[in-house]
Amino acid sequence: MGVMTAQDETSRAAILTVDDDPGVSRAVARDLRRQYGGRYRIVRAESARDGLDALRQMKLRGDVVAVILADYRMPEMNGIEFLEQAMDIYPGARRVLLTAYADTGAAIDAINVVDLDHYLLKPWDPPEEKLYPVVDALLDAWLRSDHRPVPETKVVGHRWSARCSEVREFLARNQVPYRWYNSDEPEGQRLLEAAQADGLELPVVITPDGDPLVEPTDAELASRVGLATTPSEDFYDLIVIGGGPAGLGAAVYGASEGLRTVLVERTATGGQAGQSSRIENYLGFPDGVSGAQLTDRARRQATKFGAEVLTTRNGVLRVRPDRGGRVPGAGRVHRRRRELGRAGGGVPVAAREVGDDPGPRVVAGEVDVLLPDQADR
Repeated sequence: MGVMTAQDETSRAAILTVDDDPGVSRAVARDLRRQYGGRYRIVRAESARDGLDALRQMKLRGDVVAVILADYRMPEMNGIEFLEQAMDIYPGARRVLLTAYADTGAAIDAINVVDLDHYLLKPWDPPEEKLYPVVDALLDAWLRSDHRPVPETKVVGHRWSARCSEVREFLARNQVPYRWYNSDEPEGQRLLEAAQADGLELPVVITPDGDPLVEPTDAELASRVGLATTPSEDFYDLIVIGGGPAGLGAAVYGASEGLRTVLVERTATGGQAGQSSRIENYLGFPDGVSGAQLTDRARRQATKFGAEVLTTRNGVLRVRPDRGGRVPGAGRVHRRRRELGRAGGGVPVAAREVGDDPGPRVVAGEVDVLLPDQADR
């Protein structure tokens, strides 16, 4: 394990790297120290057990840990098992799994098990292209979190339950940290007893505030785990319906131009692309990017410019006349599959039936947003 000797080391956050191969361990620490050594402590461990000991010691000293990188293939405890235990000590630290190409399936599974932020294929040469951009993004996200521990949502259910799987997918796609407990295991049974649930109606979701939700709908779940479900403004300049890549792009462009922008999404941003394990044909990512990472970056970019993102809504929009007296869509109310077509620059357009077309629908001009509770489930 790396030795920390500098007097001012205690004032800096740490980046921990864990790999049982001494050569790889030294290489990772060397590359990280070269780029981040001036701002962060680089702590190295050559086993999962040493890594956990280092985290516990730092926790006792009141140190903070920004990023944890762990190799997947380690004796006694693999990288996923290590990161799962590391979450209990530093839930706010960003987590990266170092893996070979043959183990990418396990890395993808780890996204839900340990709320993995990124998996990095070895080798990562050159680090300027494959390592540093990843760590930069994670450090930026960690700094924005204000280093506070991530509140934990608990989900108790049965592994073969369809609704339990849907709830876990909903939380994962909306990037809500949670921990899964099997209802037939002792810890899961203790949670069910504390929630006064009989275990016949699953899942039971326990919010960070300790409130149990039995078989919650997506809308109920979203409102209790911190997702925005109701508009904060009475009027918007731009409404984007559908949060796939095109919808997120429209929200970014609209908000960056100073328009009051809201994006309405029924389930989770990212659409089908957000569920892809790897996308290699997207502009600007020659080495590929996961759908979750692409969605996260696009959503953060949209909110950075002030766009508002609403989830679990099947939007109902009432369009008011603009200053020139023009009424896009004749001012009618459109529900569910009947949405307003594309409109730009205040040009009046007629509403049209879009059927099952999942693409975004953009409404430009001054609008009044009415979004009552209309979740599918």
